[in-house]
Amino acid sequence: MVWIRGGEFSMGAAVNGHGSGEMAMPSNDAEPIHRVRVDGFWMDKTAVTNEEFEKFVRATGYVTIAERTPTKEEFPTAPPENLVAGSVVFAPTEHEVPLNNHFQWWTYVKGANWRHPQGPEAISGEKKNIRSCRSLYPDAEAYAKWAGKRLPTEAEFEFAARGGLAGKTYTWATNFVRREMDGQHWQGKSQ
Repeated sequence: MVWIRGGEFSMGAAVNGHGSGEMAMPSNDAEPIHRVRVDGFWMDKTAVTNEEFEKFVRATGYVTIAERTPTKEEFPTAPPENLVAGSVVFAPTEHEVPLNNHFQWWTYVKGANWRHPQGPEAISGEKKNIRSCRSLYPDAEAYAKWAGKRLPTEAEFEFAARGGLAGKTYTWATNFVRREMDGQHWQGKSQ
């Protein structure tokens, strides 16, 4: 963990009122830009890996939300065949699509969870030292509590992610493509 010295910063991003239909990020919930002060806090230097998350699961027997079978009480209008444990998985499209309907590139996959991010049938070379995914907020909260930590607030996370950058659209730069090392952002098909 590292100590993040507190400070004041401009939180949020301007999207000219267009929101997520215009660009992948930021979305309207990042507006308006406003001044925020955060006190100093501790934060992990890196994201939790599958190996670290597995230690938590083995020690506690915790079952993530993606591994739990949804119930009719939780989703009364869902057809019974849709009440299966799983998670949404990114599914690249074969052609360009408008960005106003996320169902065009996200699909619910039965059995997709932190152990099998692409689903149980996928051969994805999943490794223990990669960032754990397919966990929801309650899962992350349970892990943090077990590890004797806490999750950063939204303001703390953005403050740390910006690393002193001010007035940028994204926390890491002005241009979305510059974050190409982050495997969670699809850049399109290579020719």
